[in-house]
Amino acid sequence: MARQEIVDTVTRLFVSTDNKDWGGVMDVFTEKVHFDMTSLAGGDPASLTSRQIVDAWDEGLKEVERVHHQTGNHLVTVSGAEAEVFCYGIATHYRSREEKKVTTFVGSYDLHLVREPVGWKIDAFRFNSKYAE
Repeated sequence: MARQEIVDTVTRLFVSTDNKDWGGVMDVFTEKVHFDMTSLAGGDPASLTSRQIVDAWDEGLKEVERVHHQTGNHLVTVSGAEAEVFCYGIATHYRSREEKKVTTFVGSYDLHLVREPVGWKIDAFRFNSKYAE
């Protein structure tokens, strides 16, 4: 039961992102998240609020008309009220007004979740880029 709830939380993150449902994205994150997109964007991992993440994604995806995430090969390890999730991920961004209409990002995710009274929440997020085209 816990495994499915955890995978459902991860799925809600990506479906909400695809729909630009920022309230839905905020619902799956804890207030503070250890956030690491350095394999794609450089910089350093940071402790961000869910609001900071949503604001950055909202801004970054404004010009992207359609976003599609597909995840799979979920490996879930549950230890009491904590869980680790590894999964593969592919994201496509579609912009009709650009010469190159589709950008594809391929990689994997390492996520950490904690069980809160309202359910499982993501408190650590790392994207491991393999390639983008």
